[in-house]
Amino acid sequence: MALEREVKLEAEAEFVLPDLTGVLPGAVVSVEAPRRLRATYWDTADLRLARAGVTVRHRAGEEGSAPPGDEPPGGGHWTVKLPAGDNRTGDNRPGEDRTSAVMSRREVDFEGASDAVPASVAGLVRAHVRTAALVPVARLTTRRVSLDLRGPTNAPIARVDDDTVTVDEVIGDGDGGRPACFREIEVELGPDASEEVARAVVNRLVRAGATEGNPVPKVLRALGPAALRTPDVGSVAFDRGRQMASGGVLVRGALAAGTSRLVRHDPGVRLGEDPEDVHQARVATRRLRSDLATFSDLVDSAWATHLRSELAWLGDALGRVRDSDVLLDRLRADARLLPEVDYHPAAHVLEVLGADRVEAQVALAQALDSPRYLGLLDALVDAANAPRLTPLAETPAVELAPALVGGTWKRLVSAIDDLGGTPGDDALHQVRIKAKRCRYAAEAVAPVARKPAGRLGRRVADLQTVLGDLHDAVVAEDRLRAMVTSPGTPLTPEDAAVAGALMETQRRRAGDQRRQWHKAWRKASKSKVHSWLR
Repeated sequence: MALEREVKLEAEAEFVLPDLTGVLPGAVVSVEAPRRLRATYWDTADLRLARAGVTVRHRAGEEGSAPPGDEPPGGGHWTVKLPAGDNRTGDNRPGEDRTSAVMSRREVDFEGASDAVPASVAGLVRAHVRTAALVPVARLTTRRVSLDLRGPTNAPIARVDDDTVTVDEVIGDGDGGRPACFREIEVELGPDASEEVARAVVNRLVRAGATEGNPVPKVLRALGPAALRTPDVGSVAFDRGRQMASGGVLVRGALAAGTSRLVRHDPGVRLGEDPEDVHQARVATRRLRSDLATFSDLVDSAWATHLRSELAWLGDALGRVRDSDVLLDRLRADARLLPEVDYHPAAHVLEVLGADRVEAQVALAQALDSPRYLGLLDALVDAANAPRLTPLAETPAVELAPALVGGTWKRLVSAIDDLGGTPGDDALHQVRIKAKRCRYAAEAVAPVARKPAGRLGRRVADLQTVLGDLHDAVVAEDRLRAMVTSPGTPLTPEDAAVAGALMETQRRRAGDQRRQWHKAWRKASKSKVHSWLR
């Protein structure tokens, strides 16, 4: 997987690609022979991928100069392009960075013939496609002239592709508005190139007659307006008419955000290259379950109970992997602080603990490929677009917000009041769970109760963080102790000694967190933070 960063420009037929010599200090410019690229794009009949900013393409003709005529059968490769962005968000739309014209997408390539979509390709877009079929939706032929810019050490800086695109075929009825032929200039940045590079190259191209255009993939231009319609799960805007939005709109906004987050991170979970994707997918399941509970009076009870049960099943599968990632990341960081003589035993301890993570990943992969998961995704998409609401959901959301959050706050306060003088770790963990639910509830109503909900969410999140660190330390110590005391664990005396040192580190950190959570709670429990609640 690579990150593609590019700027797209438009050009008329008479545009002449300028000489880029000197556009960047020390850059060496080379011109490649023209090539002809033939691409077939695959999507569902209702263009679910295009509408979500996802591309599945088979292309032939990239290797060397391609003279007129067909490529040998079986050649080419598949490419999946996925929206890239802040992993903390649930937004699933493509587009340009708000502060620049650089469009970023994650790109994954697979070798293979064009006769059928490989399982590896279909898997990466399954969360979008779900139970629908992938079919060819467009065929394009591109005549490409490329300029390659490299630094003094031959490192790639940027690549300029001058593409004349012919739309050979668009499958489906469509709705008109498609160009038969168009020309675009792509400026693709090298892995380490800054956006200043893009600006310098783009300025030279604009002076030569290119114009800054709409930064959308070629296939979206070929498919026309149908590809630019709202995605399966669209975001809900509250900026206008916020005071008039009903509780039902608030429900739909929360469910749409959570579903989008889950779908967006599904491909990354499957690829397994960034643990943050598993984290965000798990957060999505937790938030969705919490939101359904927060809005329990606004939605059909049986419907919400079923969704929450299915989300719990998925959350368990994600949680096993995520908990292993948290444990291993924590212990890796602590192992780096040990004396060098302990590095090898520490590596073996981590290897033994990592076996659980491998098993959890296999189980998660099976869950993601199951009909049950696809059925859950279909149900979530339906829920995000048309939740089953009660009559109370017609009430203005601003009137409902204090009571929606107030119940979670009262349960948090009650749990803390019941702790006593020296609370146990299990009791503090339950407080953490209630703090998380209160935070999620505050964030769910934040679109209409902005400042007070945001303040409460931040204060409770601070409490949750301290108690979360405590829980992670306790779990890590318990896991290490279980490993050391288990008769079947293959540990040497040196391994056991290192495990003991790591346990002591966790014990010390847990003690620090036990002394700090009171401070976070005092800030969260101030009257100005929760006085708006009912």
